[in-house]
Amino acid sequence: MMPSRIYNFMGLRRYAVVFSALMLVVSSWSLYTQGLVLGLDFSGGTQIEVGYDQPADVGELREQLETAGFDNPVVVHFGSETDVLIRLQGEPDQKLAEQVVEVLQGEDEQIDLRRVDFVGPQIGEELREDGGLGMLTALAVVMLYVAIRFQLKFSVGAVLALAHDVIITLGIFSLARFEFDLTVLAAVLAVVGYSLNDTIVVSDRIRENFRKIRKASPVEVINESLSQTLWRTINTSATTFIVLLALFFIGGELIHNFAIALMIGVGIGTYSSIYVAATAMLALNLDREDLLETVEGELVDDLP
Repeated sequence: MMPSRIYNFMGLRRYAVVFSALMLVVSSWSLYTQGLVLGLDFSGGTQIEVGYDQPADVGELREQLETAGFDNPVVVHFGSETDVLIRLQGEPDQKLAEQVVEVLQGEDEQIDLRRVDFVGPQIGEELREDGGLGMLTALAVVMLYVAIRFQLKFSVGAVLALAHDVIITLGIFSLARFEFDLTVLAAVLAVVGYSLNDTIVVSDRIRENFRKIRKASPVEVINESLSQTLWRTINTSATTFIVLLALFFIGGELIHNFAIALMIGVGIGTYSSIYVAATAMLALNLDREDLLETVEGELVDDLP
């Protein structure tokens, strides 16, 4: 189906390359010099769950702990307004929970200490290594799948787009000093899946149009393909973003950074599906002959 209007996306590809390069340099510089603010899952620490008889003000509790000398305590509601989860980084200490209860307990208020969990630095290091390995494995499997499903040049474009999205998402977390924990790692892997799905839709339309539009240049074919999938991309991104906004504002502090990572990833992933993947294909000189197979010395369509 011909789109009502064909947009010259690839006419702006040089500006997109400069923008992406700048974002990647800034993100890589921040990750190298500052690193990520690792959460308790990766750095180790103590997690304490307490219960109150009346709804608790987490802001006031956080201020009490900071005044008592606890560094950067995370205090959130857990399940209900009377249940509070406290997370403290550092070496696990058996006496830490008693100290926290002593600080928070008022004269007329009793606190129920319900659970204390410890995450050692060694476990945090293992989680960090396993998370990084999982991300690299995901990218390798994606490249293999797209190479088999489409063609090698498509797979290079897809993996470059995914790596672009992951590095920039992590870079923004590093620059903004947002805490990076297992929920954020899960969000980054979800971004990989979201961006891949969008890239495959675009790649499938590009492959189809290379077969149908035989006299057009690669730039014209890609522009038409992106124009045909534009509203699908916008609608998918917009509806996903609405859900993420709901998670961000009413989902609670525990998934606050999870929602931020996904919102960043959806925005960057939508952009990379249009510009990074398609621009990479053009840079690799993708043309119609790449999508044909040789049979007894003749080129034939590899599509049914």
